[in-house]
Amino acid sequence: MAIQDIYPTALRLLGRPVLVVGGGPVAERRAKGLLDAGAKVTVVAPVATQNLHALAASGLLTLEQREYRTADLDGVWFAQTATGTSAVDTQVAADAEAQRIWCVNASDHEASAAWTPAVAVVDDVKIAINAGGDPRRAMALRNAVATALETGDLPLRRHRKPDAAVNAGSVALVGGGPGDSGLITVRGRRLLGQADVVVADRLGPRELLKELAPDVRVIEVGKTPGHHPVPQLEINRILVDEALKGNRVVRLKGGDPYVLGRGGEEAEFCRQNGVEVEVVSGVTSAISVPAAAGIPVTHRGLAKGFSVVTGHEELSEVPARPDHTVVLLMGVAQLRDSAAALAGSGLPLDTPVGIVENGYLPDQRVTIGTLGTIADQAEAVGVANPAVIVIGDVVRVSPFAPQHFKTADYSTITPNRPRVRSN
Repeated sequence: MAIQDIYPTALRLLGRPVLVVGGGPVAERRAKGLLDAGAKVTVVAPVATQNLHALAASGLLTLEQREYRTADLDGVWFAQTATGTSAVDTQVAADAEAQRIWCVNASDHEASAAWTPAVAVVDDVKIAINAGGDPRRAMALRNAVATALETGDLPLRRHRKPDAAVNAGSVALVGGGPGDSGLITVRGRRLLGQADVVVADRLGPRELLKELAPDVRVIEVGKTPGHHPVPQLEINRILVDEALKGNRVVRLKGGDPYVLGRGGEEAEFCRQNGVEVEVVSGVTSAISVPAAAGIPVTHRGLAKGFSVVTGHEELSEVPARPDHTVVLLMGVAQLRDSAAALAGSGLPLDTPVGIVENGYLPDQRVTIGTLGTIADQAEAVGVANPAVIVIGDVVRVSPFAPQHFKTADYSTITPNRPRVRSN
């Protein structure tokens, strides 16, 4: 295995003069990168790109439209050649070597005193990769590492925390989806990987908690129907207190934070107390859990709209028609009352109803019946939360529905993680 005589380091060029020789697309990219580092950039080239002219006109860099001179290196800290002419690049590199100035020779990487790595920035982390002088290989590796950081597959969490008096930390309200760890968003997964503290609900992608570093604190605040061991005001206080200590706090929720998740209250409380808060939408169970059983909430010819409600007292306000889908969340305990309320509003008793328990999880179960039979069926098989109830003709689309609902004998089905097929 060959040993490269390369010592990886990073240059701090803020306010320091640098020279770019060349005016083409490569020189333009290098000049922009040096400007991003805060360097005072001078570009020397007989001909330059339109963008380089624009940067010069705006005062961001100095453009000298002429041939290179050795004196251009006087007082320079760093040089980059990109003329496309080997003889010129070699001359610049030789002059820089004589003056002990680090120089990247774009024409000959083997003879170059320095290499420009493939660079990406993720959060406050800058990735720089050299790959034996092979720029395409370096870019491919850079992209792969950046993607792994973006998606949370690599640890992006900081270990040296800033002074809490300077940086008061932050809160991210992250929707984790219906429970399967693969249904959290890329942004949510990334923020979870950066967290110092995770305030976790009972529902949501619990498997992801096992992937956290041992020193990440997990504060359990999960609720069950009728049992709220940690009141909402206390949850709000925990989020703010932890952020004010300088921690990155993730409030990991099931579904979406703003769909019956009290996320609005938590975000408002954080802002009122001077804490930066970000809201990351999640895959709401109101739509995704029915989809796990092959039930769309809208379907051409069956339903053009849908309503999401949490209690039977709200059902009088929704259209009582089989072609308008009603999705009940947290509705198992009141299922009989809800069915009676819809029937009393005029919804036919033979309207299809589907109940999906533990959507997307290995123990997912689907129970299908009608408005007139579903309460008895649910009691008979012991339907329990977490469950989503879907009422309307769209239930007929489910692969678990009896053929055209020709019989009244509906049964409970325990599928093996069904795949949802699209038309």
